[in-house]
Amino acid sequence: MNLLKRLLQTIFVFGLFGLLILVGLYFYVKSDIPSVKVLKDVQLQTPMQVFTRDGKLINQFGEKRRIPVKIDDVPEPMLNAFLATEDNRFYEHFGIDPIGIVRSFIVLVSTGQKKQGASTITMQLARNFFLTREKAYIRKVKEIFIALHIERLLSKDEIFELYLNKIELGHRSFGIGAAAQVYYGKELSELTLPQMAMIAGLPKAPSALNPIRNPTRAKARRNVVLGRMLTEKYITQAEYQDAINAPITAKRHGAEIELYAPYISEMVRAYMVEKYGADTAYNSGFRVYTTVDASTQAAAQQALVNNLHNYDMRHGFRGPSARYWQAEETPWTTSQITERLKKVKAIDPLHAAVVTALGEQSAEVVLKSGETITLDWQSISWARAYISERRQGHAPKTAADILTPGMQVWVRRIDQTWMLSQLPQPASALVSLNPQNGQIKALVGGYSFKQSQYNRAVQAKRQVGSNIKPFIYSAAFEGDYTLATIINDAPINHWDNSLGVAWRPKNSPNVYSGPIRIRRALAQSKNVVSIRLMRGVGLNNTADHILKFGFNDADLVRSESLALGSAALTPLEMARGMSTFANGGHLIEPYFIDRLTDAFGNELGTATPLHVCSDEELETDPYQCAPRIISEKNAFLVADALKSAIWGGGSWRHKTGWTGTGWRAQSLKRKDLAGKTGTTNNAVDTWFTGFNRNLLTTVWVGFDDASKPLGRAAYNSNLGKKQIVGAEAGATTAQPAWVSFMRHALKDEPLAPIEPPPGLVSIRIDLKTGLLSERNDHTSRFEYFERGTAPTKYVLDSGSSTPFEDSLPATEELF
Repeated sequence: MNLLKRLLQTIFVFGLFGLLILVGLYFYVKSDIPSVKVLKDVQLQTPMQVFTRDGKLINQFGEKRRIPVKIDDVPEPMLNAFLATEDNRFYEHFGIDPIGIVRSFIVLVSTGQKKQGASTITMQLARNFFLTREKAYIRKVKEIFIALHIERLLSKDEIFELYLNKIELGHRSFGIGAAAQVYYGKELSELTLPQMAMIAGLPKAPSALNPIRNPTRAKARRNVVLGRMLTEKYITQAEYQDAINAPITAKRHGAEIELYAPYISEMVRAYMVEKYGADTAYNSGFRVYTTVDASTQAAAQQALVNNLHNYDMRHGFRGPSARYWQAEETPWTTSQITERLKKVKAIDPLHAAVVTALGEQSAEVVLKSGETITLDWQSISWARAYISERRQGHAPKTAADILTPGMQVWVRRIDQTWMLSQLPQPASALVSLNPQNGQIKALVGGYSFKQSQYNRAVQAKRQVGSNIKPFIYSAAFEGDYTLATIINDAPINHWDNSLGVAWRPKNSPNVYSGPIRIRRALAQSKNVVSIRLMRGVGLNNTADHILKFGFNDADLVRSESLALGSAALTPLEMARGMSTFANGGHLIEPYFIDRLTDAFGNELGTATPLHVCSDEELETDPYQCAPRIISEKNAFLVADALKSAIWGGGSWRHKTGWTGTGWRAQSLKRKDLAGKTGTTNNAVDTWFTGFNRNLLTTVWVGFDDASKPLGRAAYNSNLGKKQIVGAEAGATTAQPAWVSFMRHALKDEPLAPIEPPPGLVSIRIDLKTGLLSERNDHTSRFEYFERGTAPTKYVLDSGSSTPFEDSLPATEELF
C-alpha cells in the first residue's frame, strides 16, 4: 500500500509539475497566439490584378503570386492528395497528432537530432502564418498552442481553405490556385491527377522538389503522393498506374495577361499605391477594373504603333542596328545567330533578325527562333536611305541597295506579311474618352513601355498648335461674333517695341483668302484670323475664358502667340477641354477606374463620375452633375464649325467649295464627326482631336526632344502604296492614327450627332458676305445663330446690302 501510495504521489507531483510547465509555457507564448479578430480576418498576401472593363487581365502587381480559391471550388482529388500526404487524420484530430508527436520525440531522444515531424495541417498553417521556419523546441510549442487555438476558433474547412491558399509552392507561387497557373497555365478544374499530385508534393521542399528546377526529384515525390493516395484508397490501382507513368509536363507560365496595356495599368498602380500604401496595394488581392474595353484599347495601341511605323518608313531606312560579319568574312551559322539574338532585348511588335542571303529583290533573314523567312520586294522597297528628317535618298532598285548579309535588322509581322522595319524615333500618345462622363475608353502613352515608361498621354505637356483655336473661337462667341462674321484673312505685321522687330505671324500654308467667314476660318485653321479674333475679344478676356476648360494658368502664355497654340498641355488635358464642345458645355473629370473588388469578387467600390445631367437630374442629384462652363449654344456653334473642318463647305459642283484641314476623316463616312488639326512651328508637335457626341479622341505625335521637328517626306509608303506627303503636319502625322482608331471604335455604333439646342435659329446667308440671302443656290447656305445675333441685312446681286425690316426672315428654322 505504501508503494502504491508513493507511486500515486509521484504521478501527482509529476502531473502537477507538468501542468505548471504547461501553464508556464502557455503564458510564455501567449503573446504570439493570434486573436480571434486576426484569425477571422486573415489577409492573404495576394497580388493586385488590373483588368479591362470587360474582364481581360492587363497586368499584375505584387511580389507573391496568389490566386485565392474557395474550398468548394477545389477538385476532390486535389484535396485528397494533400490529406493523404500531409495529414490524413485532419478531420478527426483536434489540431495536433499525439502519435506523431511521440514518434518525433523518440527520434529526437534516440538520434539527438531535431528533425521536424508530426506537423498537422493546422500546425503547418500556424507556422506559415505566425511563426518562422526556425527549428527550435519553443517554436514547436508555439505551433501546438496556436494550432489548438485555431481549431477552437475556425471550422475544419476554414482551416483547410486557408492552408491551401497560404502554402508556399515555389516560383513565387503561394497557394494551389497560383501553383496551377505557374506550373501548368491552367485553372484547378483543368488539372490532371498527376498534376494535382505534383502540386501536393511541393510543400515538403518547394525549391528542391520543384518540377521546373528538378524534374527527376519532383517526379519521385509526385509518385510518393500517388502511393499515399492509393494506400488511403483515394484512387484505384489503375488510376495509380496511369498517373505514375505520366510524363512531367510542368513549365513556367507567367500571369495570363490577356491584353498588355502597360500605360493604363501603371496609372492604376500609381493611384492604388498613393491611396492605400504599397504593402496594402500589392498584397491585398485587389482586382481593379479599368474603364477601357479590351478591343478598343487594343485598337488604340495598334493605331498608334502602325502610325509611327508609317511615319518612320516614309522618312527612310537608318540602316542596321548591328553588323555581325563583313562581306569578306565567314558567315555565321544559324546556331551562332540565334545565340546572339537571344541577347537582344525584344521590343514588341519588332523581332530582331539577321540577313543571311539576298535575291535580286528579296532577302532571307533568320529570327531568334532559328526560323528563316523571306522578305519580298513589297516588304523592303520602302527603304530609301535616311539622310535627315527632311531628306531621303533615291528609291532602291534591288535588295542589295538596302541590305547586305550580316546585318542585324528589325522585322515585324502585318497579317501574314513580314516587313523590314526599325524602331520609330518619334513618340506619340492617344487618349479616347466619353465626353458625357469622362470615362477613358482607351489610353496609350507611347510606342513601347519596355522602351520608355514615360506616359506622354498624361505627363507630356506639349505645345498644342491650332488645337487651341476652338477655345479662341468659343471666347469670340461669348461676344458679338457669329459663324457668319467676316474677318480679314490677310498678313499681319505688328511692331514689337520690346524686341525691336516686327512680328509677322503666317498662315500654314502661307495662303490668304481675304475677307472670310469665321466658320471657314476655323475649319481651315487660319492663324491670322485667330489673332484678330483674340484682339477683338481681348488677350486677358480670351485667356480667362480658356481657363474655364480646366487648364492651368501657368500653361497659358498671355501673349498673342496664345492664338497660335503656344500653350503647353497634355493629351489628356486637351481631350478633357475639347469634350466641352461635344457634351453641350460641361467640364467633365476623366477617370480610369470603373470598379474595385477583393480577390473573391466582392465589390469594394464603383466609380460615380460627374456626368452631363438632364434637367430632372439637376433637380434631384446636382452633386453628380458636371458643371456647366459655357452655354450649350456656344458649345454647339464651335462643334458645328469643327464639322466643317472635316466636311468643308460651299458647292463643289460650281467650284466654290473648300476643304477643311481634317478632310481625311471623310473616309469614315460619318456625318456626325467634328475635329481639329494642330501643328506647331516647324512641325515639332502635331495633333488631331475629333469627336461626336459619345466619343472624343486626341492624338499627339512628336519627338520627345521638343526642339526636334518632324520634317518632311518625299512619299508615304504603306505596304507598297505610295502617296506624296510633303511637310509633316497634324493632318498627315497625327490624324491617320485617329482615323484608324475611330474606324474600329465607331464600328457598328449608331450616328451620334450633336443636335442644335433651343435658342438657335438657322438662317440662309450669303457665303461671300455673311449677310442674309434670298438665293437658293451655290452662293448661299443655312447658318446657325444665337437668337438675336443674326444679320439684319440682305445681300444684293451687286454685292451691296439693304436693311431688313422684319425681326426674322421667312426662311428661318427654329430650334
